[in-house]
Formats: sequence, C-alpha cells, structure tokens
Amino acid sequence: MVASRSARERKAAAQGGPLARVKIDLDAEQQFVYKISCSSCRAKGHRAWSTYRPGEDNGFMAAMDRWTFHLVEKHPDSEAPCLAFLSEAQQRLHERREGVVPEAGS
Repeated sequence: MVASRSARERKAAAQGGPLARVKIDLDAEQQFVYKISCSSCRAKGHRAWSTYRPGEDNGFMAAMDRWTFHLVEKHPDSEAPCLAFLSEAQQRLHERREGVVPEAGS
C-alpha cells in the first residue's frame, strides 16, 4: 500500500525531530519533492532555512541527508531520529562528490 502525502509528511517530520517542518509538493512529473525547513534558523531575511534545492535531488533521502547535516552543524545538541543515520548520509555525500554510482540493491 502506498502511503499518502500527508502520511509521508508526518513520517519525515517525525524522523527530522522537533525543529523540522516538512512539506511535500509535486514536481512537473508528479513526483514527490520534499522540503524540510528549520523552525529556528533563517536563511535570507525572514525566510526559514530549507533543504529544498532546484533540480531532481529533492527526494526523501537527499532532503533528509541535508537536514541531518544542518542539525549537526547548527544544532549539535538537538536530538532527532535521523541523526542515527549520519554515517550513511556522510557516505552518500562522499559518493556524490566522488561521482560514485551506488550498486543496485545498496
């Protein structure tokens, strides 16, 4: 069974912890685009810091990885379930920077 958009938002918000505000939009191909914003940080003036980036890299894992890095850098004392996956997020970042394509099933 496929989870609804609101169920996915609730799950992502729970993974992100108390500072995360999650919204899921649809892109031109009707794919989910995850936007995670910080309830305490500001990026430009009044706008909240957010994981959203233009382009195709706004799926759950990419957004949650960026959110995890934000928490570690800006809120080191915060607690969130996603922090348990920090080492995996760092590995994915390393692979993206090195141009490594993960193997199927990884």
